[in-house]
Amino acid sequence: MSTTFRVNGVQQTVDVDPSKPLLWVIREQLALTGTKFGCGIAQCGACTVHIDGQAIRSCVTPISSVEGRDVTTIEGLSSQSGELHPVQQAWIDHQVPQCGYCQSGQIMSASALLASNPNPTDADIDAAMQGNICRCGMYGRIRNAIKAVDVASSEDKLFYNVASVDSESVTNSAEEVDHG
Repeated sequence: MSTTFRVNGVQQTVDVDPSKPLLWVIREQLALTGTKFGCGIAQCGACTVHIDGQAIRSCVTPISSVEGRDVTTIEGLSSQSGELHPVQQAWIDHQVPQCGYCQSGQIMSASALLASNPNPTDADIDAAMQGNICRCGMYGRIRNAIKAVDVASSEDKLFYNVASVDSESVTNSAEEVDHG
């Protein structure tokens, strides 16, 4: 069965079993490998992508459910000119990645949060990021990076090909965080 949907702004048609998880279509048929397999049961968040702007776990999402919809992967967050998404830049500025495996899912969840709530509280961040597991324990850095994103300077374009980002408005200082 064929399924047609948009991935990172490009219309795609795939002919696969309708129950095949979106994660495997993204990785195997479309060769977009930034979205990771973690647990396969929607518990770790490594496979997080956006469907119509909402963060979802692609490992348990059947391809048939995205017919006619917009899917954004980690590869689709940066601008057409290659500028990083404000959340990606905050991740660098706050030295979030350690092993890096969970980062695409973390960034996708954080960008969806900021698109709907540009000034989240710690409780908002905790709720939105719940289920995104970081085995390296960078939760403090993740929270600080999310808080550092200046939504106003991003012209409220916090996902789907950010056209331009004022890099001066993103906090450029990396500070050590107590992770314990």
